[in-house]
Amino acid sequence: MRLILAICLTIWAAGSAASPVRLKDLVEFDGVRSNDLVGYGLVVGLNGTGDGLRNSPFTEEIMSNILERLGVNVTGEQFRPTNVAAVLVTAELPPFSRAGSRVDITVSAIGDADSLLGGTLIMTPLNAADGQIYAVAQGTIIAGGASAEGEAAQVIQGVPTSGVIPSGATVEREVDFQFAGLERLRMALRTPDFTTAIRIESAINEAYGHRVALMIDAGTVEIDVSAAGTNSPAHAIGRIENILVEPERRARVVVDQRSGTIVMGEDVRISRVAVSQGNLTLRIEEAPLVVQPNPFAEGETVVVPRTNAAIQEEPGIGLAEVDGGTSLSEVVAGLNALGVAPRDMIDILKSIKAAGALHAEFIVR
Repeated sequence: MRLILAICLTIWAAGSAASPVRLKDLVEFDGVRSNDLVGYGLVVGLNGTGDGLRNSPFTEEIMSNILERLGVNVTGEQFRPTNVAAVLVTAELPPFSRAGSRVDITVSAIGDADSLLGGTLIMTPLNAADGQIYAVAQGTIIAGGASAEGEAAQVIQGVPTSGVIPSGATVEREVDFQFAGLERLRMALRTPDFTTAIRIESAINEAYGHRVALMIDAGTVEIDVSAAGTNSPAHAIGRIENILVEPERRARVVVDQRSGTIVMGEDVRISRVAVSQGNLTLRIEEAPLVVQPNPFAEGETVVVPRTNAAIQEEPGIGLAEVDGGTSLSEVVAGLNALGVAPRDMIDILKSIKAAGALHAEFIVR
């Protein structure tokens, strides 16, 4: 039996149920979330790899604004340095960040700069979705790529036009959210499922010895903070987030056509079906013929196109029977018995799903 697993990756838990998982790895707690920040700034100190100001006029504009704020009058001046670049700065404000704490930032060129390597980001305010400034970024950029250029060739490794500044932004404003005042704490399941939600409810109530949690729907479980007998929602989370819960997983088959990867869940089942598969190879060859006139004759040289096209049908599998599997190992063994390549297996799985014999969610990426 030829295994297709060399390229086609199949993952499953060997004949056992899913392992228990900590509650904190299954849910998101209400109010415990990060916020995205973005800003527009200027990087200076580049070694001639900055924006060409003729193609990036916004770089000249922001440079003029910065110099004006620093008391340098550049109105009407013509300056075109090549050591500056306009960038977008992005960051993620972690939950419960306090004023004065530091966060990492990512810096990306938006003009025609060749590299940000060795550049310094000038003080850049970072705004949230509400338009308010929550952090200010500044520092030396660590770029992850390199580039070299000559008269007729250029070599680039990685992405030198993007970099990071560890702890490059200082939090200036805190998110106004009264977490301690919550009377009810909601937990949102990352993968909504009724069975998993009721297991979470049961596990929490069992840990407390009385009803504290209530399943609202497949994606939400609610905690009564007062019934938990704790001083604050933070105490309640600290007590329940390490409770072990066995999640329920949906039967899924995920395929990636570009790499020929197939991933099957443990609960995938296939009903008894018959499969026939063949391949067609289309071959087209261009062999143009040059025709010239006779010596000393009037005429011109022309190219006559010649194309050879052929379709070849390669022998495939005949009508093969795939027995219904009651476990994932039986399903894999039945599919392997077809003896086809991984990319052909993807097409076979699509057809089995269309025939209603594949009892799983089929996801194509």
